[in-house]
Amino acid sequence: MRPSTFRLPMPLTQQNNQEKQLLHKLRPSRIVLPVLLGLSVVGFMFWRSYQPGDLAPLAHAKLHWLLLMLAVLVARDAGYVYRIRHIAERELTWRASLDVIMLWEFASCVLPSAAGGTSVAPFILNKEGISLGKSLAYVMVTALLDNLYYVITVPLVVLLAGNALYPHEVLQGGLITTLRVAFVFSYISVTVYAGLMLYALFINPLAVKRLLVRLFSLRGLRRWRAKAYQHGNEMVWASAQLRGNGARYWLRAALSTAFVWTARYAVIGCIIAAFIDVSAGEFALIFGRNLTYKVILLIAITPGGAGIAEGAFPTFFGKFIGTPTMTNFIVLLYRIVTYYLYLVLGAIFLPRWITRIFGHPEPAASQPA
Repeated sequence: MRPSTFRLPMPLTQQNNQEKQLLHKLRPSRIVLPVLLGLSVVGFMFWRSYQPGDLAPLAHAKLHWLLLMLAVLVARDAGYVYRIRHIAERELTWRASLDVIMLWEFASCVLPSAAGGTSVAPFILNKEGISLGKSLAYVMVTALLDNLYYVITVPLVVLLAGNALYPHEVLQGGLITTLRVAFVFSYISVTVYAGLMLYALFINPLAVKRLLVRLFSLRGLRRWRAKAYQHGNEMVWASAQLRGNGARYWLRAALSTAFVWTARYAVIGCIIAAFIDVSAGEFALIFGRNLTYKVILLIAITPGGAGIAEGAFPTFFGKFIGTPTMTNFIVLLYRIVTYYLYLVLGAIFLPRWITRIFGHPEPAASQPA
């Protein structure tokens, strides 16, 4: 959900160096640190909380909920593959679309949350034969739609859940206030940024570029002026690429975005319901708490939020599970299917992608769409 960084065309040597740096960031060996961080935190939580009999609910697991969880995961990834192929105006094959999504997820897992997979997505698309301007535009479309889903969903969830959106049963006083302020600040920031992107992409990109440059020319913000200028260029280039796309294009892009994010937020509820009896209202509340849980992940400084995501999970979802030991098991299962799995898949897809892209003399653009 963060903008990528666009740079003007550069000499071949410099471009090759940048490619090497990006591939170095995505090297498969980077999975070691987040796995160690995450499993160490979960292991410590098990060691601290385990009591004989706490895992008894595992014997009564509901198979249909586990199958539904797997179906949701597969449908989510299929939705991502469809969305990127549609947004890229079918310039990607289905195979290339799958590679892009797997590498995008892998990058989100091995890079800090502040960077995320969006920072390397234009490079991946460009290597699939899509021009740099279009690659940038397509990534910005995904970022815009992701932000708009958040902007639209949060008020609905707040309206339905109210104060139950926050874990009052665990956090009290100042901690709840801090979480609430962080949540509101996050929402306002995403809303403002989404509004700027909408205005820049579809109305007046040059005005937004000038606004960014002037804003970051103020004392105290000048150190980011160059990046603001680059981001202004990104919006100008993306706007030029996206003009003329019809309502059908945007409707499909919006619906696929709503589908994948709804599926993404439903996974935790499916896992909990597989072992614990959950009412429809509780399932909806679990879905809503994902939005506040996400605030913690957005500010995490570890790769993919490793360790922090595991440690914060009981605070937001332990209420619905019961014993700390059972909560720890569910957070482990949740991270296996939504995080560690993509570390493994990324380590498999990355070498194959490098061989396909860099191991042949013909450019990827010559491949049939």
